[in-house]
Amino acid sequence: MSEKLIPFRKRHWLLKIMNGSLYDLPCPVNLNALWSFGSMLGLSLSVQVVSGILLAIHYVPHETLAFDSVFHIIRNVNKGWFLRNVHVGGCTMFFICLYIHIGRGLYYGSYLSFHVWMVGVTLFLLVMAEAFLGYSLPWGQMSFWGVTVITNLITVLPYVWQSVLFSLWGNWSVSGSTLQRFFIFHFFLPFVIIVFSVLHLFFLHENGSNNPLGVNTDSMCIPFHPFYTVKDIFGFVCFGCGLMYFACIDPELAANSINYSPADAYQTPLRVEPEWYFLFAYAMLRSIPHKVWGVVALLVSVTGLYLCPFFHSGKFRSLSFYPVSQVLFWLFVANFFGLIWVGHMPMHQPFIFLGQIYSFVYFSTLTLAPMLTGVWDKLIYYND
Repeated sequence: MSEKLIPFRKRHWLLKIMNGSLYDLPCPVNLNALWSFGSMLGLSLSVQVVSGILLAIHYVPHETLAFDSVFHIIRNVNKGWFLRNVHVGGCTMFFICLYIHIGRGLYYGSYLSFHVWMVGVTLFLLVMAEAFLGYSLPWGQMSFWGVTVITNLITVLPYVWQSVLFSLWGNWSVSGSTLQRFFIFHFFLPFVIIVFSVLHLFFLHENGSNNPLGVNTDSMCIPFHPFYTVKDIFGFVCFGCGLMYFACIDPELAANSINYSPADAYQTPLRVEPEWYFLFAYAMLRSIPHKVWGVVALLVSVTGLYLCPFFHSGKFRSLSFYPVSQVLFWLFVANFFGLIWVGHMPMHQPFIFLGQIYSFVYFSTLTLAPMLTGVWDKLIYYND
């Protein structure tokens, strides 16, 4: 039997790397362009690590010098403005690719690859933590007060909140010690993300990629090269175009002008607002009047993805076989954008009420879309 026809799950990907033949790794024949976002995430991670190390050479993690050091990079360092725009714009591109990657996994049932999904959701949490730490480093008004608001959520912990919070701050309030801690975490966390990314790929190639039909395609595999390397290269070109748009044409598109003022502990901004990729969770936090339940909703909005494999009860992986689940999935996507919009709006009615409605729809669609697959099987496919 030809080596390329051996079932994917029986061919250890590490052995293929050792044999120098990863380029002919068998892949399902029907993968579409959405599968290229995984490789784009790898490219984005590489861009962020390299640009971040170069920026760290000139950055000073001190409460009186951090803000000026950022402007020193922009104005005085050779091509420093481009380097910083690439790092900031790369974060935006990273989350665009990440959300599409997660959405593809939800729609096509990739969460049924249990270990791949669990490591992937952990990566999502690590990336969100890394982005939050990085947002604090310019030490502008929005950075300072964003750190103050988010770290104060620890006060919902009973008994131990004070010791945990003061240990995180390194002082009695957000200060230069906090900035130094966040800079160290921000510098070393990407290497943890790289380790989890390798683990993610390990489990992925152990059993093989999912495909749009969600069926076994061991007998219909094609080599990774040249069929999917071409698609990935095209994805890299599209990624590069998007990155250059954020770096060179409109770098302020996702920026907040308040952050161009140095941090002032005695002057609170009228509106404390995170970056756009956190707005969906921030909308839930502020729309729920009770602080503890607001924090719980914020955490479950992300960690709830861990439960998706347990909700799915259908015989088919992909939601494309289940019209009701398809409708719920696209309602989930539209609702996600609605939460981002509500999170950007002022904190008063009707946006508080809309945030509560959108939060309810978010959790309902996230659980019902995979859960109703089993009901649909019993009513339509297996009703005899």
